[in-house]
Amino acid sequence: MEAAVAALEAAAEKTAGAASAAKEAALAASAAATEAAGAATAAKETAVAASAAATEAAGAATAAKEAAMAALAAAEQAAATSSAAKEAAVAAEAAAAATARELAAAMRYSKKRRFHQIDDRGNLDLISALPNDILGSIITLLPTEDGARTQAVSRRWLPLWRSAPLNLADDFIGSVSSSKGMALVSKILSGHRGPARRLSLKLFPVINGWLHSQALDSLEELDLANLMDMPLSVFRFAPTLRFARFSRCGLPNSISTLRLNFPCLKQLTLHGIPIMEDALHNLLSGCTALESLELTYFSGIGAICISSQTLRSLAFCSNPGWNSLELVIKDAPSLERLLPLYPDWGRVTIEVIRAPKLEVLGLVSKGLSKFQFGTTIFEKMISVSLTTKIDTMKVLVLDSIGPNLDAVVDFLKCFPCLVRLYIISHPKKDMNNARKYDRLDPIECLELHLKKVVLMNYDGSKRPSVEFAKFFVLNSKLLKEMEIEVLNNRNDKWMANQRKQLCVDNRASRDARIELKIGTKKSGLPKMDTHDLSMADPFESGAFC
Repeated sequence: MEAAVAALEAAAEKTAGAASAAKEAALAASAAATEAAGAATAAKETAVAASAAATEAAGAATAAKEAAMAALAAAEQAAATSSAAKEAAVAAEAAAAATARELAAAMRYSKKRRFHQIDDRGNLDLISALPNDILGSIITLLPTEDGARTQAVSRRWLPLWRSAPLNLADDFIGSVSSSKGMALVSKILSGHRGPARRLSLKLFPVINGWLHSQALDSLEELDLANLMDMPLSVFRFAPTLRFARFSRCGLPNSISTLRLNFPCLKQLTLHGIPIMEDALHNLLSGCTALESLELTYFSGIGAICISSQTLRSLAFCSNPGWNSLELVIKDAPSLERLLPLYPDWGRVTIEVIRAPKLEVLGLVSKGLSKFQFGTTIFEKMISVSLTTKIDTMKVLVLDSIGPNLDAVVDFLKCFPCLVRLYIISHPKKDMNNARKYDRLDPIECLELHLKKVVLMNYDGSKRPSVEFAKFFVLNSKLLKEMEIEVLNNRNDKWMANQRKQLCVDNRASRDARIELKIGTKKSGLPKMDTHDLSMADPFESGAFC
């Protein structure tokens, strides 16, 4: 009995211990649950905060997107406003020029010349009622003679010409004698009090005293011709000149030693000028704002080295009687156009070392003994090395005998981003242009960029000409326009047959417009203003000659 009691007591104690342990475990579990609940609450709060932050971030992103769209709209509106302002400025200038022309015509054909009239309501006429500065601008746009004659209109007009910016060109003098013409120029210069904008003297020799006239103190445009001994006083205009042209003039012998500075000069033309290399380089080094340079028919120079931070266009041709010329574009970070105008005159070599913005090149012909871009070399239009590609080139004019498709294709490889290609061809019967395009070795400009091809002197009676044209029709995937100028007059049947040969169903670009038209034989570049930088393609509007 006692043993059983003892066993029961021991079991009870053991049970009590287990209960105590269970209680402690329960308390610990409760504490852990409480802690877990707290952690869960904290996690929930964190999640809520993260959700709020995400919502706020999304709102900020939406606001940023709206701000970006608003900025884009504002930029587009500003661009439209700028374009409208430019158009308004052009229209205003055109209106002023039109008014000037009307005034000039009226001055020529009206005997009474009464513009200062009163209408039925007692008001001044519209022209005379304009402000003085506008009337002065109109007078400046008139030819010199008509501008001076406005003094006879009325008292209102009497002081305007003398104070308006002077536009003096001696071509208005016509058939009067040399002595009377020079006397008239002297009278104009002595009687004019306004600032001078333009001086163009080509018919009469320049009198040194004219160049010292106070009327020319702020001269912006100077055009001198046939001046065998140019006086040093010409260079007193250097601080204000913006445009200068010297044609068949003899520059001072001391020009190579002068410290010249033309801080505003944008355009410079030297035509038929005998000049030494050191004199030319000294002159160009002082043109720190020069954007366009034209050197034509010059002599005395064997080499020209161009280093200019501002130059955008360079047009040149040597004198036909000069033996050789080497042109080196050493450093021209802004150069966009390189225009060898008549490369067949003499032995010409061109090396382009640095011109990272060059976009327009032409005319390139066999007359160029050597043409080098970096390590890429062409000799008489035949590639010697094609290791350097010029990705910036967009417009190219080639003169090709044959035409030679292999030579042209090498230029396409050199200029992979070419957009417009002009080719003056000289057809031959023995030229092999039956070349197949290798799709495994694609030409980038044919695949991605070339949009316009103009082929001149096309002779469809010679198979090489047809094969040459068809190469571009079949392989230029983005071609939009192909103009083909046909030599000699052809009848409708012949033209229809040529269209049938070229407008094939398997042409690479279904959108390509292929136009055949009758043309005359072309041998050179179009007559153009090489200083006009407003057009991306200077050959687009001009007729090749």
